[in-house]
Amino acid sequence: MTIRVVLAEDSALLREGLRGLVDAQDDLEVARACDDLPSLLRAIDELRPDVVLTDIRMPPAHGDEGVQAAEHARRASPHTGVVLLSQYVDLACVRTLLRDGADGRGYLLKERVADVADLVAAIRRVAEGGSVIDPKVVEALVRSRGNTPGSHLDRLTAREREVLGEMARGRTNGAIAESLVITQRAVEKHVNSIFAKLGVGHDDGVHPRVRAVLLYLSEAPAEPPT
Repeated sequence: MTIRVVLAEDSALLREGLRGLVDAQDDLEVARACDDLPSLLRAIDELRPDVVLTDIRMPPAHGDEGVQAAEHARRASPHTGVVLLSQYVDLACVRTLLRDGADGRGYLLKERVADVADLVAAIRRVAEGGSVIDPKVVEALVRSRGNTPGSHLDRLTAREREVLGEMARGRTNGAIAESLVITQRAVEKHVNSIFAKLGVGHDDGVHPRVRAVLLYLSEAPAEPPT
């Protein structure tokens, strides 16, 4: 099955580069390439793509157009996954992107585009309804939550936070063990401890791993009043 992707990037050079990377994959195809928010919204409405791969900032305002597109997609084409590309970590955009759930959502730094395997894997995972969060974003989320009084994450040890961060990246226990240079049995113990401390289980029919990651991604400090 071919995954249909709509690209949105105002830089012609990067847009064509992304098109080439995506079209080079046997199971991916670029259904349309856009250079601003209005054309992206039209593409979502007309094509109902499997995935939107979009810059966060682009015309007309160079603000949070990518996030606006993600919110539009959630309403107009719920099955469409969205991967946001950003020059840097913007926690406000991350919170908005994930506030209604992390399923089918991704946030990657543009430097990740240099690793074709990571980018392609992110598109595929989001198309399947999974979530992909850039490691640097995960680190920023951990730091911000660590400074939040009453955070559920306060109950976790430093190592458990590392493991949960790896879980948020979609890694298996084996991959987490390799990344953190610990045994898989140690990872399993940490995961079970995380479930216990966060109070997640199978009670509502949702896998505890999913609930733990959703809690991790959704729990964020409130925005200061303006």
